[in-house]
Amino acid sequence: MGGVVHVVGAGVAGLSAAVRLKAAAAEVVLHEATGQAGGRCRSYYDPTIDATIDNGNHVVLSGNRATLAYLRVIAAQDRLAGPREPAFPFVDLASQERWCVRPNAGRLPWWIFAAERRVPGSHALDYLGIARLAWAPPDRLLRDAMACHGLVYDRLWRPLLLAALNTDPTEASAGLAGAVVRETLAAGGDACRPLIAPQGLSCAFVDPAVSWLQAKGAALHFGHRLRAMTFNGEKVEALDFGDSLVRLRPGDGVILAVPPWVAQALVPGLRTPSAFRAIVNGHFRVTPPAGIATMTGVVNATVEWIFCFHDRISVTVSAADRLIDIPRETLARDLWREVVALTGVAAVLPPWQIIKERRATFAATPTEEMKRPAAHTAWNNLVLAGDFTATGLPATIEGAIRSGNRAAELMTCNRRKPPAA
Repeated sequence: MGGVVHVVGAGVAGLSAAVRLKAAAAEVVLHEATGQAGGRCRSYYDPTIDATIDNGNHVVLSGNRATLAYLRVIAAQDRLAGPREPAFPFVDLASQERWCVRPNAGRLPWWIFAAERRVPGSHALDYLGIARLAWAPPDRLLRDAMACHGLVYDRLWRPLLLAALNTDPTEASAGLAGAVVRETLAAGGDACRPLIAPQGLSCAFVDPAVSWLQAKGAALHFGHRLRAMTFNGEKVEALDFGDSLVRLRPGDGVILAVPPWVAQALVPGLRTPSAFRAIVNGHFRVTPPAGIATMTGVVNATVEWIFCFHDRISVTVSAADRLIDIPRETLARDLWREVVALTGVAAVLPPWQIIKERRATFAATPTEEMKRPAAHTAWNNLVLAGDFTATGLPATIEGAIRSGNRAAELMTCNRRKPPAA
């Protein structure tokens, strides 16, 4: 295939690009600025609560085909767990009412005609409005494509869309929401099973990939921050890592899989999303009550999703910009009060950790969607990867992995082209 591919950034996008390239027998060097791989999708030991926690709670759906294919390649397909059938438990903090939405396995959505499978008090016709999202253009507001009010919206569509988009649905892109709907709900219940990593994100997505790459002979350099790139005509000529300069040879290539603000600083004239949304996660060191669901959606509360692991309860709040400046101690107490009310766990506040991600994802609005760059660039040996690139999906694990796959494919094609005469 030619020379070396330098993958800069060992988040999920960079890892998937490196895995795809090594599977095609390319020579790969992976550079990561920090001391560990995974980016925003990783686990770490937190001494405050004496437990290994994830820096964010992520859910994969069974219809996320690129994610599941990536896990199969790195032999980690058994690291995700979830219900055998699609099921989404919910609870209303205000009324304490509980329900479980259970789409049927096939594409024909007969579940909306079964009262026990849908939102209590709703009717089959209430679910048809979501169909208008299926082919909505990315520059259209979601609120102009479907009604953002009503029982089903409040108790099903809003929680699901907010989690997928990390942006209030009323200001979000209908096209991005439609992409999620097409690949999950519209594809039938078989594509809607929620899957989580019970042993941690690193155990599922990161550590097996790093081990697989090392076993295949890829070179991995941690603590290797790219400071600048030297451009010469249509090519990147050199990578400046501060304490070392890597000069690219003919046939070498670069996949830049870094956050958008870093990519913009490195690549002249690159336009990327510039508005972001926060996510707040709370982790509480307590054994969950017996029989509680692994994942539960919450309405009429600050907490939006509760995740129960064997040694802790974690909660997530999406589009959480309003919470960023609240003191962590106040957030911990407030979130814990809701957890107690929702789960029945003992009221004493256990050891806790609050993680605030101020720029967790780009804002999934039509304006920011139009700023997402393509994977290819003006330089024929440089391509981009990352969930902020134009994947057609929101900033999700699936989008990140697809971006890495796309970057690897482009790099392979570019390196097969004969040199200009």
